[in-house]
Amino acid sequence: MTTQMRKEVHMTGKDLMNMVQLRPKDVGKYALVPGPKERADAIVKKMKNPVKNFSFMEYTMYTGQYEGIPLTTINGGRFAADTAITTEILCNAQVKAMVRVGSCGALREDIKVGDLIIATTALKGEGVTQYYVDKNFVPTADAQLTKELTEVTQKALKSPLALGRKVHVGCCWTTDCILKETREVVGKAVDQGAIAVDMVTAAFLTICQGYKIPAAVLMAVSDNVITGEMGFLNPGYYMAEASIVDIALSLIKELELSQKTA
Repeated sequence: MTTQMRKEVHMTGKDLMNMVQLRPKDVGKYALVPGPKERADAIVKKMKNPVKNFSFMEYTMYTGQYEGIPLTTINGGRFAADTAITTEILCNAQVKAMVRVGSCGALREDIKVGDLIIATTALKGEGVTQYYVDKNFVPTADAQLTKELTEVTQKALKSPLALGRKVHVGCCWTTDCILKETREVVGKAVDQGAIAVDMVTAAFLTICQGYKIPAAVLMAVSDNVITGEMGFLNPGYYMAEASIVDIALSLIKELELSQKTA
């Protein structure tokens, strides 16, 4: 005899939101979504009057004000599976726009550790998106939000403090298995246009698209898969990691200003 579930889906994003007792009015207009908690803590330090919305499993959400703008941040997860959970919560809480502030590996020799990547699309090499969309679906960042993010980033990198870092715009390949980034596997991703690799972006963008919530992706380059350079002890990487938070906050200010003057 086949066992029948009593409901269509065991748990939904709205169920998750209710589980952590989160209401739409509790979140900010914008959300910055880093992977690790340490990066989220850096964002919280820049907020005024931050309030902890919840702490659930390994995820912690705060909402406060940044220069008068309601802002939420949550350590969205280092991998596609847990990123899907936190993105579903944010989408169901009706955040108006999201920016992923993450890290990635470069897939071009000319991209250096400490450079920045803005992802416009993503290749689906993880196990989450197959449950949301078909194989031909292309996870895509919001065009207008990405345009404005690119402009803000380029402006920030003109500062002498940027130390010659560059921003690269293009496709990101998302994988679940960094220990199987073989020449053959990496080569296929590069042949499909990927300039960077991470473990989050495809799931993040797919879910945001499903809910029709504008999303953009800004990442600091931590290593180069092509040359073999590892930058996790490179001060340039940590400077870039700090700069993506400041750039994302600058973007939010620009978005608010443009709305007020429109």
